[in-house]
Parts: sequence; C-alpha cells; structure tokens
Amino acid sequence: MFRGEAKSDVVNVFYQMVTDLPADQPPVLMTHEGLHFIHVRQGGLYCVATTTANVSPFTIIELTALIKDYCGSLSEKSVRMNFALIYEMLDEMLDYGYIQTTSTDILKNFIQTEAVSSKPFSLFDLRSVGLFGAETQQSKVAPSAAASRPIMSSRGDQEGKNEIFVDVVECLTVVIGSNGVLMKADIQGEIRVKCYLPSCSEMRIGLNEELSIGKSQLRGYGAAVRIDECSFHQAVRLDEFESYRILKICPSQGEQTVMQYQLCDDLPSAPPFRLFPTVERDSGDSYAVNVSVTIPVPKGSVSLSQELSSPDQSAELQPSYKVIQWEIPRFPGGAQLSALFKVEVPGLSAASLLEVGPVCMSFELPKHTCTGLQIRFLRLSPAQPGPSQRWMNMQFYGHLLADVRAALPLSLVSLGAFSCWRRCRQPSAIGPTVFNAAFTW
Repeated sequence: MFRGEAKSDVVNVFYQMVTDLPADQPPVLMTHEGLHFIHVRQGGLYCVATTTANVSPFTIIELTALIKDYCGSLSEKSVRMNFALIYEMLDEMLDYGYIQTTSTDILKNFIQTEAVSSKPFSLFDLRSVGLFGAETQQSKVAPSAAASRPIMSSRGDQEGKNEIFVDVVECLTVVIGSNGVLMKADIQGEIRVKCYLPSCSEMRIGLNEELSIGKSQLRGYGAAVRIDECSFHQAVRLDEFESYRILKICPSQGEQTVMQYQLCDDLPSAPPFRLFPTVERDSGDSYAVNVSVTIPVPKGSVSLSQELSSPDQSAELQPSYKVIQWEIPRFPGGAQLSALFKVEVPGLSAASLLEVGPVCMSFELPKHTCTGLQIRFLRLSPAQPGPSQRWMNMQFYGHLLADVRAALPLSLVSLGAFSCWRRCRQPSAIGPTVFNAAFTW
C-alpha cells in the first residue's frame, strides 16, 4: 500500500497461510518469500501489516489501538462505517511506510473526518429506566458500550464529552485435577484508563492501602491484597505509591495501560466456577449435562437433539467447527443450569473419543476481581469545567477449559469475561456457581 513491496495477491497469500496452519492461533509473525506478515486478531478481524524490514511486531498493536480509540470499537461493522477515517489516519501517521507519529494529541489536529459510532442496541442500556422513563437506583451504572465510542465527539454533539473510565482487567488461568482439586493458578491483571477529557493535568488513582507486592512484603492487618509483581506505564509517577498506594498520571485522550500485575498459585478466594467432566461409552448416543457454551463433538456429527432447563437458553450444532454451541444469556450466582444433548455420530469408534476436546466456557461476571484489587478513589486536578463523569469498570477476559478425555485427567481453566461500569467504590461479593459435566457414549 505504501512502499509497493507486497504483490497484489498478498491478501490471498495471507489467507492461505492462516488456513493451512493446524493450530487455532497462528503465530503473530510469519514469512513468505522474504515478506514478513505481522498480524493480530481482534474483534473477529485480522489486522495485517507486511514488510521486508526487521520491525517490532508491537507496531501493529499500537496502530490498532489508535484505530480503536478514534472509531470507538474495532469490528467489521466499525471498519466499514469508518473506512475513510481509518484511511486518513494511516495517511497522517505513515509517510512512505515510515511512522511519523502515534500521538493522539497531535493527530486530532489533522484528522478532519468524523467517526461514525457503531454502538449496538443493548437491553442493558435500559437498566436505569423505570416506570414512565423515570431513573431508578441503578442509574449510576454505565451502559455496557459507554466506553466504546470515539474519543473525538462530532462537531454538533458535545454531550458526554467529559468522561474518564478506569478498567480493572484480570485473566485467571488455573489447572485442576480430575478430582476437582486446584493444582496451579495464575492471574494476569492490568489497570486501563480511557480518557475523553479535552485536557487533564493530573489524575490520582488510589489503590488498596493494604496492597502488598511480593511474598515477603506485608502491609496492614487482616486480609491484605497481595500480588507477586507489577509494572507501570512510563508516564506514571510513583512518589506516593510506596506510602499511600496512589498512582499519578497525566492521561492523554484515548486508552492506555497504567499498571500490569501478576499473582501465581496463592489465590485469595476460590475460582467463581467449577467444572467436573467425565466420559463414558454405551449404545452410541452422546449427551452432556451441565456443560458450558462450546462442547466439541466427534467429526461427522450430523444431528442434534436438546433438552434445556430454561426457555431463554439456546443450543446449535456447528458441523464445520465440530462443536455444540450452548448460549446462556443469564446465569444467577449460586444457581445450577442443565442441558441434555444427544448427537448422532455415524460409524462411532473408540478413536472418536479422542476427538472430544476440552469443554470451553466464556462468561460475564460483574463487580468482582479474584485478587481483590480495588480502586479507592479517582481524583482529577485541576477541576474540570462543567459536569464530568468518572466510571470504574472491572473485567475478566478469557474462557474456561476442562479436558473430558479419560487419558488426560487434568483440565486447563481460564475464567471469563465481565463488564459493568459502576460509580460505587465497593464491589459486591458473588458466590461460586458450580458446573457438572458428563458425556455418555
């Protein structure tokens, strides 16, 4: 596109390389006839950059983050609606393939095309609407797509411009034995800031005062919040962190990661979900009880019959992916849901059992972090003119996997995705939800 190093069929070449790979996640960097393909997958899209030089793969991550900031979200619909804006951004950021700037503050002076928001309608946006349109007590909860909008408002729309979002994001991965005993655990977390303020000289983020870093460090009394290690954005000032656990930063418009942290093995609380899968064989039919979302089935499965415990659930056999997709729109804490699936598999053999891969579950869980990390306060200085909104969000990203093959009793678990912006400071406790899974052949 910029230097003419790639041929006209470069898209087909990349597609062939990705589809020929046996793994579900192809490597970020691939090479074909001296041309390097650097790509990431986000929002169901492959973002690909080609080069013949030795460049950092993190370049494309920076570019996709900027596109997401300006378009509000990164999806096929958003790209189609904002194609002119993305093309203008690339033209301003790159000069003959060389990056000139990735600063949001500089780019907004040159970008003239307005972003088109692709915010979908969601019933969760109606939680604050009561009888005859009156606001309810939940009006302080931001809609799920509140932060998925462009950082630059349209010229005729100034509403909701003075907002700032702080996201606490954690991804939990655990290994459990066939008896349900937790064997290994790892938490990767980060604090993200997405700023819609036109200017902000300083922002102070207060974390738990009893936060301890490292296994030998103890602070305060009672149940302290502990992490093994952490790192900070280069712009974060830490002069008050050791004494008061306060982070100070001057955020620019857009999204940036303020802090990253990790905790291994010693979880402060039990995982929010448990899964106990087993495999048996009898007359040739198969069914699964209380499994979640994605259930791999043997190759050649042709039909599916189902019995679901509630009418709002749905299930579908996807032969091309060899899975059953079970959708549960709402799962109350402490509840137990069940489903019975019968799959017809012609020519079923003992080798077919090996095709029953791990059961996968993705879920949303609001107001909860496994480490117990919290945002005590969020202060901006100097005071912003006019009304401003400050939102806190806690998220999990990932999925839960449990191996159902008898030869592999261990299961890999990565717990879920949740999103709920709240203006209150204290997250509520959520009880564990139990899953039991069984296959019969």
